[in-house]
Amino acid sequence: MPMIEALRLMAWLSPTYPIGAYAYSHGLEWAVETGSVSDEATLTDWLGDVLECGSARNDLILAAHAHCAAAASDGPALVAINDLALALAPSRELHLETSQQGRSFLDATRVAWPVPALASLSEMLDGEVAYPVAVGVSAGAHGMALVPMLSGFGLAFVQNLVSAALRVAPIGQSVGTRVIAALAPRVTALAETVPALGLDEIGSATLKLDLGSARHETQYSRIFRS
Repeated sequence: MPMIEALRLMAWLSPTYPIGAYAYSHGLEWAVETGSVSDEATLTDWLGDVLECGSARNDLILAAHAHCAAAASDGPALVAINDLALALAPSRELHLETSQQGRSFLDATRVAWPVPALASLSEMLDGEVAYPVAVGVSAGAHGMALVPMLSGFGLAFVQNLVSAALRVAPIGQSVGTRVIAALAPRVTALAETVPALGLDEIGSATLKLDLGSARHETQYSRIFRS
């Protein structure tokens, strides 16, 4: 990936990008509340499962297909991918998480990094937009290399949840850094397999997270929106 593209991707996936990622824990706050995540080992296991067996893997597949649809200027395919991505959200809160961040990401990117391809494709996504679709279509419209984009997106997913864990779990910054370091090679390995995967290979085995995200809606004390 050329340096200018790498810097652009880093900016898009930065915690300072105006999508409100800090407000969501993707069910992690509920996991901490119930004791499923309580230290470095349990956090690493939890995030590893989400990465390889849950929504992170699905998001990478969806982002890859959105990237390919953008590269081919295939608007109808992009709309179908987005509809699927939104329908896959297993709870109201996770639907809000992906749709709010996706809409915000696409709107911000269109303004700050305008290109004709993204402007044209964005017109077909005039309602709710799933976050991985927004990232994928933006990267595809900008001609970014697929696997590096997926790797960066996957690592940003992990980093955001580690950031959430630092606020709700009994772990410190050193532990959080070690967790990210431990999962980074697994992110890269996963990203390299995703381009060969079809939409029919989307699936999740993280039922505890899915059910927990629904229970989080009525959790007595919480600081996150999911």
